[in-house]
Amino acid sequence: MASTVTRPGYGQLLRTRGAWTFLLPGFAARQPFAMLTLSIVLLVQHTTGSYGVAGAAAAVTGVSMALFAPYSGRLADRYGQRTVLLPGVLVHAAAGLTLTFLALADAPLWALFLAAVPTGASVPQVGPMVRARWAVKLKDSPLMSTAAAFESVTDELTFVLGPLLATALCTSVDPAAGLVTEAALTLVGGLLFAAQKSTQPVVGGSGGADGSGGEHARVEHVSALRVPGVRVLVVVFLGIGSVFGGMQVSLAAFTESIGEPGLNGVLYGVFAAGNMISGLACGAIAWKVAPQQRLLVGYTALALTASGLWAAHSVLVLAGLGLLVGMCIAPAIVTGYTLVEGLVPAGARTEAFTWLTGAVALGQAAAVTVAGQLEDRFWDGAGFLVPMGGTVLALAVLVALRSRLATRSHGRTVARGVGHRSPATVD
Repeated sequence: MASTVTRPGYGQLLRTRGAWTFLLPGFAARQPFAMLTLSIVLLVQHTTGSYGVAGAAAAVTGVSMALFAPYSGRLADRYGQRTVLLPGVLVHAAAGLTLTFLALADAPLWALFLAAVPTGASVPQVGPMVRARWAVKLKDSPLMSTAAAFESVTDELTFVLGPLLATALCTSVDPAAGLVTEAALTLVGGLLFAAQKSTQPVVGGSGGADGSGGEHARVEHVSALRVPGVRVLVVVFLGIGSVFGGMQVSLAAFTESIGEPGLNGVLYGVFAAGNMISGLACGAIAWKVAPQQRLLVGYTALALTASGLWAAHSVLVLAGLGLLVGMCIAPAIVTGYTLVEGLVPAGARTEAFTWLTGAVALGQAAAVTVAGQLEDRFWDGAGFLVPMGGTVLALAVLVALRSRLATRSHGRTVARGVGHRSPATVD
């Protein structure tokens, strides 16, 4: 692709035929994902009085989601998104309501953990499914990079609205209102998205997940994690998850320590707004720099800004730093998803997207647990050390293994380990 070619804009992307039929239901269906962890933290902290216990319960949910999300993506690649979504949203709504009941009933910690497992395992992977639908619509189009940025913006918009809604419901209505609303939105949004059958990737023996025949059908059912570049991106997204989890717990603890718990959603919204603003910019810029280099530069900036959070002791300083951290996250997410397009064959792409989503959830789960313990045992704001540690470690791995993110500039590369003995370019 020549560097002088101007990237098509969002207007052209949104005029893609049939796009709105899955975009609107997809937005509704992914909104609850941004509410889940914070709703659990606020409910369990209210019933137990401990951020450590609340963080642990939320972490079990995150770990469960991280472990099951790639399997869900693989099933969607193989059997179709609708087949996976319909039972998934029903199980998730039931499990979320069960967890709510147990928390309000002062059930023992093991019971909360037991209910948290199916709650996390059944989180519908709508974001990866929407990205897979874009891949079908925009096969070999320069709009794919714009679509990756658009999806990042959509994700971040949910992370602006979700925490605000969860905080408002849990602090102004009832501590359980966040989880109850999350379960209801998941059920309604998920069913609406599943009803859009015409835009889901085609599955079956006659073609790959992109709806085409040919060689992709032979690699459709092999794990995307066998691609070396995907494993590097998983580590990168683990670091991003550590920022989300560390921010959620630490901001909640900070605002409670100053007697303004309602500011939690506002501060997290500022952080998420930074993600959204930079995500919009990423999609509008005609990049002349290779995505591997963009990821390195952007992730370095993320690690540097996240390293200053622990030193913030006022609302204004924390809001400013949170905005900068958020602005560094979106470029990394957009670039990571863009790299998947060149690293992974179409038949394993939904699974690849869910590995990255699951990595964020796993990093978030670990961060919520560690940050909760730090907040309980040390000073207010100690949990902000978690985003610093997570991003610095992930950056070290990225620098050391950056060569594994290389993709071919012509055609589509089927990487080693995904159904072939050696790399082969598919024209």
